[in-house]
Amino acid sequence: MSTANPSPLWQPTDEVVAQAQVTKFQAWAAEEHGAPSDGGYAALHRWSVDELDTFWRAVTEWFDVRFPTPYARVLGDRSMPGAQWFPGATVNYAEHALRAAETRADEPALLYVDETHEAVPVTWSDLRRQVGSLAAELRTLGVRPGDRVSGYLPNIPQAVVALLATAAVGGVWTSCAPDFGARSVLDRFQQVEPVVLFTVDGYRYGGKEHDRRDVVAELRRELPTLRAVVHIPLLGTDAPEGALDWSSLTSADVEPVFEEVPFDHPLWVLYSSGTTGLPKAIVQSQGGILVEHLKQLGLHCDLGPEDRFFWYTSTGWMMWNFLVSGLLTGTTIVLYDGSPGYPDTGAQWRIAERTGATLYGTSAAYVMACRKAGVHPSRDFDLARVRCVATTGSPLPPDGFRWLHDEVREDLWIASVSGGTDVCSCFAGAVPTLPVYIGELQAPGLGTDLQSWDPSGKPLVDEVGELVVTNPMPSMPIRFWNDPDGSRYHDSYFDTYPGVWRHGDWITVTSRGSVVIHGRSDSTLNRQGVRMGSADIYEAVERLPEIRESLVIGVEQPDGGYWMPLFVHLAPGAVLDEALLGRIKRTIREQLSPRHVPDEVIEVPGVPHTLTGKRIEVPVKRLLQGTPMDKAVNIGSVENVELLRFYEELARERG
Repeated sequence: MSTANPSPLWQPTDEVVAQAQVTKFQAWAAEEHGAPSDGGYAALHRWSVDELDTFWRAVTEWFDVRFPTPYARVLGDRSMPGAQWFPGATVNYAEHALRAAETRADEPALLYVDETHEAVPVTWSDLRRQVGSLAAELRTLGVRPGDRVSGYLPNIPQAVVALLATAAVGGVWTSCAPDFGARSVLDRFQQVEPVVLFTVDGYRYGGKEHDRRDVVAELRRELPTLRAVVHIPLLGTDAPEGALDWSSLTSADVEPVFEEVPFDHPLWVLYSSGTTGLPKAIVQSQGGILVEHLKQLGLHCDLGPEDRFFWYTSTGWMMWNFLVSGLLTGTTIVLYDGSPGYPDTGAQWRIAERTGATLYGTSAAYVMACRKAGVHPSRDFDLARVRCVATTGSPLPPDGFRWLHDEVREDLWIASVSGGTDVCSCFAGAVPTLPVYIGELQAPGLGTDLQSWDPSGKPLVDEVGELVVTNPMPSMPIRFWNDPDGSRYHDSYFDTYPGVWRHGDWITVTSRGSVVIHGRSDSTLNRQGVRMGSADIYEAVERLPEIRESLVIGVEQPDGGYWMPLFVHLAPGAVLDEALLGRIKRTIREQLSPRHVPDEVIEVPGVPHTLTGKRIEVPVKRLLQGTPMDKAVNIGSVENVELLRFYEELARERG
C-alpha cells in the first residue's frame, strides 16, 4: 500500500505551508503548550492524541472561545461512551457564529443561490439582527433551554437564522429537507417532540415547483407538542390558518441575547439514515460542536474571513450543519438550494465560479458524474479562486482524483474526507500542509486517534481493518434521544471493542500516515478470507460506460456458502449481453481480485438509495437472506421503495 503511489499528485508549496493556520497554530502551541515545533503535521498529530487535554485547551485559546463560566478541567472523564468535556464551563454556539458582525458588519455572511444561479448576499449585521429578532420572538413563544425547534426547510438563509436563533435561546435544533415525505419526517420529529416548526410552502428543484402544503398540514396534525408553526412563503402562498409569518418574527432591530448553557447542553439532533428501525436521533452538544468545528474548519480546511465556503448539501444531511459552522471562522458561506445538476451537469462549477468559492465541497458521485458526462470545469468556468475541492459521501475513486487534477487545475488541493453524522465531523481528510496521493485521504484529524484494527483489537498498518477511534472527540454524541439507559448508543459503536469507538468502515492506515477508505464494514465482501469494501467494486465497474450504477452484496447463506451478486443499472441503450458480462468480470478480476468476481451479474431497474443519497446495501442483503421488507428496512428512509421490491421478489424466486 505504502509504495502504490510513490509520488504525490499534489504538494503544497513552501508558501502555502508557511501561511496555513495549522502551521501558525503549531508554532504557537509549541511556545505556549509544549507542542513539538518541528516534525510537521505528523508530530503535531501525535502530540494532539497523546496530550488530549492540552491540545483541546490550546484549540479553545487559539480560537478565543468565550466561556462566561470557566471550566474546571478539559476532560472530567475520558471513558467512552460518557466522556465529560470542559465540566463547569458555559458557552453559546450562536454567539461565536455571529462574532464577525462586530468587525465586518457590511460584508456578506451568507450568499444564497437558487436555480437561477444568481447570488443574493445577507450581511453579517443583517444576519445578527434577524437572529436577535427571532430569538426574542422564540422566547415570547415560551421556548426555553432544552426545548426542541424543528425546520422542514430547504437550504435557504431562513434555515440558518432559525438554527442560530434556536441555539441563542438554548433550544435544540433539528431539521429535515422538504423532499422528505411526511412519514419520514414524522419518524424523526415525533421522537424529539418539537414545540415550534419552521416550514416552507414548497420548494424548487430541477426547474419545477413542488408544493408541500399538504405535507405541512399532516406534520401539524401529527405533532401534538407544537405550540407554533412559522410559515416561509418560498412559493409565495399565504400563511395557513394559525401559522405565524416569518417576516413578522424577523423584522425587529434587536440585539441577540445569548443564553449561557453548559458545555454539554444539546445543540441539535441529527439522524442516521436509519435503514432499519427508527432513525437514530443523535444528540450533539453546543460546546462539543463549537470546538470540533473550529478545529476542523479553521485548522484542517484552513478557512478564515477571506474565504467563501460552498458545499452542496441539503438540510437533511450533517454537511449542512458543518457548512453553517463556517460562520465560526468568519467565513462567508454559500447556500445553494436546487438540483445539483440543473440546468446541466456543470451546475455546481458554475455556482463555485459565480460565488468566488475558495473551498468547494461536493460528493464523490458528482465528481464521477461530471467525468462521465465530459464536463470540463477549467475550460468552461473561471475557477481561479477555488484552491480546494473537497469530497465526501463515499470514497473518491482514483479516477476522480486524476479527473479533478487534470480538468480543474494541476495545483488544486483535493481533499477527500471521511467522517459521519455520528460525530458531525471528519475522522480523516484535509490537511493543507501535506501532499495528496491518489485514492488516499491525507491524514487523521488532530485530536483523533484513528486506527485500523483487526478482529482481536490489534492495530494494523498497510492492511485493511476496522476504523476505530481510541480516544473521545468533543463532538461524539452526548446521547441518543429516547435511549434512557444508553444501550442503543453503546450497541451502535462500542459493542465490538469495549471502550473504543468502532465506526463500521473498513480502512487502511498507510505507513506514510495517510488513510484509505474501503466502504462499510457491515456490508464488506469476504471471499475465502479476503475482505474487500464495496466501494472498490463500484469504482472499477462504474468506469465501464454501459454501467450507470451498481450494487454488490455478499450474502452468507444457511449452508455456509457465500453468494455474491452484482446488480447493474445500465446506461440508456446498453444491453447486458455476453460481451458486457465478460468485460465486467474481467475488470474485477484484473483490477481487484479473482476472488471477488461476482457469482451473478443481474440487471436491475435502479439502485436503491436512502433519502441522503447512500446506496442501500445492508437492507438489500437482509432482503436477499429472506428477511421481510418491514423488518429489513425503514421504508421512510428510502428514496424509492419500489426499487426494493425487485430484490424482495428475487429472494422469493430463489427460495
